[in-house]
Amino acid sequence: MKRITLFAGHYGSGKTNIAVNYALNLRANGKEVIIADLDIVNPYFRTKDSAKELSEAGIELISPAFANSNVDLPSLPQETYKIVQDRTKFAVLDIGGDDRGAYALGRYTPSILEENDYEMIFVANFYRPLTTTAAEALEVMREIELAGGIKFTAIVNNSNVGADTTPDDVLATVKRAEELSKISGLPVIFTTAERTVAETLKSALGNIFPLDLQKKLF
Repeated sequence: MKRITLFAGHYGSGKTNIAVNYALNLRANGKEVIIADLDIVNPYFRTKDSAKELSEAGIELISPAFANSNVDLPSLPQETYKIVQDRTKFAVLDIGGDDRGAYALGRYTPSILEENDYEMIFVANFYRPLTTTAAEALEVMREIELAGGIKFTAIVNNSNVGADTTPDDVLATVKRAEELSKISGLPVIFTTAERTVAETLKSALGNIFPLDLQKKLF
């Protein structure tokens, strides 16, 4: 387990929901955790939507001042540097979608690389436009790597169609995730699914990670 875990992917891939669930899982396993929202493109879902759950779990949340507002300013709070300065805590980072959002990671990249205790995870959702195939997903991966300055180390298959996702929907994308693994040279470390769906997939997929879906507050 690495001290810093970064989640990045295409717009709408579901990386924010995974980042929140992963942070809560770390905390449930006794880790001191900080989660930072580095997404400067003001997407629909933000880590701040889960502020109450994170606070109740004892997880520190760092989020842009404009999150959940009508303002879209490309800036991050100064306290974001705590993710690299405070090495006593496990840090979970929600990186912006595509190359535009990944640029915000650049200012922290040198410190992350110097510490060399990180996992850079590509969140793949093969039901989203522009990442419907392994080849398309690989192109997005390379764009994010170039913008953020950090190469991916692993893949998460988060293919879903929202609340209507069925076990068959998840299983239908396993081969595409394996193909992405093959052409990128990176392992698929787990597949995600909403908690009740994940329960039915335990026997078929040994590396299933159950998710509690975020609710939009604003």
